[in-house]
Amino acid sequence: MKQSEHRAMQPATALWRDYHPAEAPFAFKASDIRSARTWQSRTRRALAQRLGLNAMPSYLPRARVIEEVDRGEYVRRKIVLSTGPNSLMPVYLLLPKDRPAPHPVVLAFHGHGYGVKDIVGLWEDGTERNAPDGYHKDFAVALCRAGFAVAAPEISCFGERQTDFSRLNSALGQPIPTTCTHTAMLAFHLGISVVGLRVHDGMRLVDYLQTRKELDINRLGAMGISGGGMHTFFSTCLDTRIRACVISGYYSTFRDSILAMSHCACNFVPGLAEFGEMHDLVGLIAPRPMLVEAGTRDPIFPISAVRSAVARARAVYGVFDSCHLVRTDFFEGRHQISGREAYRFLGGALTGTDQSRTTPRTLRRVPRRK
Repeated sequence: MKQSEHRAMQPATALWRDYHPAEAPFAFKASDIRSARTWQSRTRRALAQRLGLNAMPSYLPRARVIEEVDRGEYVRRKIVLSTGPNSLMPVYLLLPKDRPAPHPVVLAFHGHGYGVKDIVGLWEDGTERNAPDGYHKDFAVALCRAGFAVAAPEISCFGERQTDFSRLNSALGQPIPTTCTHTAMLAFHLGISVVGLRVHDGMRLVDYLQTRKELDINRLGAMGISGGGMHTFFSTCLDTRIRACVISGYYSTFRDSILAMSHCACNFVPGLAEFGEMHDLVGLIAPRPMLVEAGTRDPIFPISAVRSAVARARAVYGVFDSCHLVRTDFFEGRHQISGREAYRFLGGALTGTDQSRTTPRTLRRVPRRK
């Protein structure tokens, strides 16, 4: 059998021949600010519909405080937020004690792992820890120590928001899916997506934060890694209340990352190809400041693709005369938070000042709660 025949037997071969992001109906092709603004309005509406946001009911969120812990430099408050008639979302609010209110706010979106506890300084069992751990590096805590109020939600499918499959009989051989995969397939069946669910939840969280007098939503940022980077990317595309973002371990190209190798089903949106590549969607973020963090040895978001995608993003921002607002932190390492530039970047973007303190203070140990 000829090699060309062998390739033709692989379904992906024919599908890749239909992959033409530059020809996508919503690809970014604007050449001036006026046409770019028209494209943004049209494309933002279409993207919201593609993710399934139009199928999710408008809802006024309600919150209930269930825990408050004094961590010395900051207070950590846990709330349960209703984001829909049948949906609850745990959220940790970290509030700095040594900065005057109202505080600038950053949404902190965790990635895959055991959930939001991993970015707010808690182990899986809920016990406190006093030093950063894992690829998340307790970045929500680092943001708070840099002077921001931080809202860290448990994003759908993780931690307390995992699906209970105890009804399945594993002894009989009924396979137990991951919550991400099961939720994604169910969402696809209903014509929506997990990406849409997460963006919707994030928007309802911002609605709630707007009601808090101690928070300044006019100075709102977002930061996330991996699946949280995806959340940050799409949330910033669709929610213009987010004034600046840090996308860590995600921004690249669909072709070279999400579509090139094994990735969680929660990353996929049926029909997203009509919006072109990631750099096309960046047109919905421009000209708001954006920082891309990427490890030089990240195995699932290759650095060569990240560099190429950043160059294309700067070209898009160039239409808004804002190339300088696309920043990067390319660091030696794998799939993890860096933070080397992120906290200073958000300080400058949201407050016009460097909110960060020195690195030793950002990472120093805090007293255990007695």
